[in-house]
Amino acid sequence: MTEKTKKPVRVWCDGCYDMVHFGHANQLRQAKQMGEVLVVGVHTDEEITQHKGPPVFTEEERYRMVRGIKWVDEVVEGAPYETTVETLDKYDCNFCVHGNDITLTADGVDTYAAVKAAGRYRECERTAGVSTTDLVGRMLLLTKTHHSYEEDLDLVHHERARTLSTDADTQSPWTRISRFLPSTQTIMQFAEGRPPAPNDKIVYVCGAFDLFHIGHLCFLEEARKLGDYLIVGIYSDQIVNEYKGQNFPIMTLHERVLSVLAYKPVSEVIIGAPYAVTKDLIDRFRIDLVAQGARGDHMPDENELDPYELPKHMGIFKIVDSENDMTTGAIIERIIAHRQKFENRNKAKEKKEVAAFKALQKLKAEQKLTDVTMTQQVVIIEDPK
Repeated sequence: MTEKTKKPVRVWCDGCYDMVHFGHANQLRQAKQMGEVLVVGVHTDEEITQHKGPPVFTEEERYRMVRGIKWVDEVVEGAPYETTVETLDKYDCNFCVHGNDITLTADGVDTYAAVKAAGRYRECERTAGVSTTDLVGRMLLLTKTHHSYEEDLDLVHHERARTLSTDADTQSPWTRISRFLPSTQTIMQFAEGRPPAPNDKIVYVCGAFDLFHIGHLCFLEEARKLGDYLIVGIYSDQIVNEYKGQNFPIMTLHERVLSVLAYKPVSEVIIGAPYAVTKDLIDRFRIDLVAQGARGDHMPDENELDPYELPKHMGIFKIVDSENDMTTGAIIERIIAHRQKFENRNKAKEKKEVAAFKALQKLKAEQKLTDVTMTQQVVIIEDPK
């Protein structure tokens, strides 16, 4: 077979991809590097509920969100929860890629056992510091100390923001809220890395983009249609909290930056963008058009400052209708409305992890595994499953 007729390497990933975040995106980025075509299977609401508990997003929302990630080539809707050789063959995939952690069915079975046995399984590094369970827990706790600094540790302790559960007896050492540690390398891996061409029409949008969701994605897709290069300004934690108050933002600035960068419409982000669109900002980034969403959460200003006053005056402002009513507030309302279900889901997750950890400890004792080998095997923090 010549190079011209050689079939591309097709890579399979699957998962719930609920409340899709940069941890999911990073897994898919790494998987894409192992081949040429990335196929992603997404489970139905029914299967997720059976094996894990109720999802926050509907399956249609999750399908759309995964399609929007820049490394995804194909999406398989309603993929089976257990990954089999038959599934890989059906979609002409060479192998499956999953994070280096443990994923079990409701019956405690390794969901990747079959493809591992067939030698068609690869691992990638999970992204420490974030998980769907973590994000749900932040909303259940209703505290903003998930992005507090060391001087606030006493407050963190008193508000019990380091555990996702309201029951002190069910704390898990692996699903606690953890602060994501950003690096320039991580941001560069997510960034498109292409500067605008001289003749590109540059569109600018800005906002909190907290708990990145389908409403955000639909807005960015529509904004990108207005030009050739889309820059997204992302407000700092301090600005978001000042204007929205309460326990916002749920995600820290760097978590929000990576979540936005993972999506296809986005060309560049401004980290910690100013609240008001200024002349300096417009000139520095050669902005031709400033867009604002017609729907979604808008941050009020008690001083009646219009952050878009200048671009409106310059005639380079446009309202964009995403035709999707999802907001960050609506997601939180879903969580609060079904609080007990999600608390039970998080507790069940913790219980399953503890059982898996104990089983590995027993295996270590029986087989006299080295500490190094054990460390490689025991990375029990949530993945797309």
